[in-house]
Amino acid sequence: MTVPLSADQRPGTTRTLLTAEDGGLVRRTVLPGGLRVVTEQMPGVRSAAIGVWVGVGSRDERGSLLGASHFLEHLLFKGTRTRSALEISAPLEAVGGEVNAFTSKEYSCYHARVLDADLPLAVEILADMVTSSSIASADVESERTVILEEIAMNDDDPDDVVHNLVAQRLWSSSPLGRPIIGTPASVTALTRSQVAGFYRRRYRPDSVVVSVAGNIEHRAVVRQVRSAFSAGGWLPDGDGRPQPARLGNGPAVSYGRGAALVTRPIEQANIVIGLPGVRRTDERRFAVNVLTAALGGGMSSRLFQEVREKRGLAYAVYSYTTHYADSGMLGVYAGCAPPRVDEVVALCRDQLVDVATNGLSDEEVARGRGQLRGSVVLGLEDSASRMSRIGKADLVHGELLSIGEVLDRIDAVTPEQVRELARELLGAPASLAVVGPFDDADRFTAAVA
Repeated sequence: MTVPLSADQRPGTTRTLLTAEDGGLVRRTVLPGGLRVVTEQMPGVRSAAIGVWVGVGSRDERGSLLGASHFLEHLLFKGTRTRSALEISAPLEAVGGEVNAFTSKEYSCYHARVLDADLPLAVEILADMVTSSSIASADVESERTVILEEIAMNDDDPDDVVHNLVAQRLWSSSPLGRPIIGTPASVTALTRSQVAGFYRRRYRPDSVVVSVAGNIEHRAVVRQVRSAFSAGGWLPDGDGRPQPARLGNGPAVSYGRGAALVTRPIEQANIVIGLPGVRRTDERRFAVNVLTAALGGGMSSRLFQEVREKRGLAYAVYSYTTHYADSGMLGVYAGCAPPRVDEVVALCRDQLVDVATNGLSDEEVARGRGQLRGSVVLGLEDSASRMSRIGKADLVHGELLSIGEVLDRIDAVTPEQVRELARELLGAPASLAVVGPFDDADRFTAAVA
C-alpha cells in the first residue's frame, strides 16, 4: 500500500499510514502551522529514537550563504534562551542517551536515542534547540573556528576529498556540486546576521517533521511534541499546511564530464568515477539499486571480482548510488597504490562499458536483488533506522512504502530492466575524480573521454 504524504492533511487531524500487518503501525498527526509528528510503534524494544527533520540543506543556500545550513547544525547545540550548551548535552547523557545532528544537501536532522521512559526529555531538549537557539555572536565566532578546523580535517582525508571532487565535477552547474560544509572563504565570511536570518526564514513549523520510533504510543508523543514546540509561540494558530515534499518535477539538472585532480603526497590513490543516475522519485530507482549491488555491492560483485579477486589491484572497490529530487548519481570508488591508478581506472571503465554493452547475467541480477532485499530488512532492525525511514519518507520522498511493498518492488526488477538501465547510465559520459601524488590531470581526462 502506497500512502500519500502530508501536504494535503489538515492541522489537527491524525492518519494511520501503515498498520501492524504492513510491518509496523505508523501514524501521522499535523499540528498547527503544519508541524508533522510521525511515529512507528515497536513494542518489542525498550528504546525510542527521535529525529527533528528540517527541509533545508546546502542546495538551498543562495549567494553568500554557502555553509549556513551546516553552521546552524553547530550553533543549535551552543545554547538557547533557557539552556546552555552543557544543559543540552548533560541531561541526555546522564540517562545514557545519545544526541547528534547532520546536514545533507536537501535536509538537516537533529536526533537522539534514549530509553523509552526518557523520551519526554529528548523531545523537550530537541524542541528547545530547534525553536529557540540563541545564535549568540560569541558562539558564532567560536564555532566558525571549529568548522574551519573540520574543513581542514576533511581536507586531510582523501576519501572525503575525492567524493566532494566528483560531486563538483558531475554537478558543476548546480548547488548539488557544492560542499555541504562550505569552503574556508564562505565560512569565514558568514556573519551572525546572515546565519540568524537563514535560521528564522527556513526553520518554520511547515518545514519540520518530528519522527519517533520505538516503544511509544502515538497520542502521548503528540502531546509531548505539541507542548515542547508550543513554547515561545513557535506553533502559530491557523490552518497552515505542511510544505510538500521536494519532488523535483521540473527538468533534471545537467551533468558535467571530464576529470579533476587534487594532488596529495599520500600512499594510496583514491578515485571515483561518477555517472548520471536517476532522481529520487523515478520508478526505476529499484532497478538502479539492483544494478549497483550487482556491479559493485559485495564480494561477489563484478567490480570486486575483476579488480580485487582476479588481479589484486585494490583493497577497496565498490559502487554506490545517490538520489536527489531532480538528479542522481551512480559512482564507482577504488583505492589503490599510485603506480596502479591508470590500470585500475581503465579496468573499472572497461567493466562499465562491458556491462553497458552486454549487460549483467541473470545470475548477477538475482544476486543483486537478494543483496538489496537483505540490506533493506537488516537495516531496519533498530529504532533509530525506523525513525530515519519514516522521517525521510514524510519530508523528502513523497510516499511511504511498507517493507513488504519495497521487497515486492525489488523482486519485480527483471534482468532486462537492469540491462536497459545499464545501457542508458553506464554508457553515458563520465566524470572522474582523482586524489593522489600526481601532477598531470590530462592523463585522467583521456581515461573518461
